[in-house]
Amino acid sequence: MAECIMIGIAGGSGSGKSTFTNRLKKEFGDQVTVIYHDNYYKSNDGVPFEIRMKENYDHPDAFETDLLIRHLKALRRGETIQCPVYDYAQHNRTDRTIELKPSRIIIVEGILVLENPELRSLFDIKIYVEADADERIIRRIIRDVKERGRHVEDISEQYLTTVKPMHYLYVEPTKAMADIVINSGMNDVAFDLMKTKIQSLLNQQ
Repeated sequence: MAECIMIGIAGGSGSGKSTFTNRLKKEFGDQVTVIYHDNYYKSNDGVPFEIRMKENYDHPDAFETDLLIRHLKALRRGETIQCPVYDYAQHNRTDRTIELKPSRIIIVEGILVLENPELRSLFDIKIYVEADADERIIRRIIRDVKERGRHVEDISEQYLTTVKPMHYLYVEPTKAMADIVINSGMNDVAFDLMKTKIQSLLNQQ
């Protein structure tokens, strides 16, 4: 198999990066492998739930990024990996894994995928999705209530104490490291450009 192309998609929580990623996955199906940095949150086994709820999940130290880097290098070598699975409701990694096989295109998505220099160096294409802060918090509230069973009060407290300050400290600065900056996960021009690029890469194999 031809060497895989790795694409990193970053941006603040609620920016639309998952929407953009999912659109690409839907377009290309099994020709594209998607890995979410969120699945590499460190295990909190043995930590009481009340404490897990208040952990800072927007700091680089919350992730086992070294494991993600090893997995990406393995995929590039043509090896299959066992990707961890994270449970947002329990604020902890589960004991399950998902088997991921190498493919021509690998997309890695997460708020901090461009923050770590070694991880960033693996990406052939780096994308940053940005959105107005008001839009991001509204999307986050809707998502966390609907999909993760959380309460608005808890979401608001987490946003003000960790999400917002970490965004300005660690996430937003990575915009300068991106090859492409787009203003919405629903930006059709940006999507068409990436679709054309990925199709071109697939045609080369």
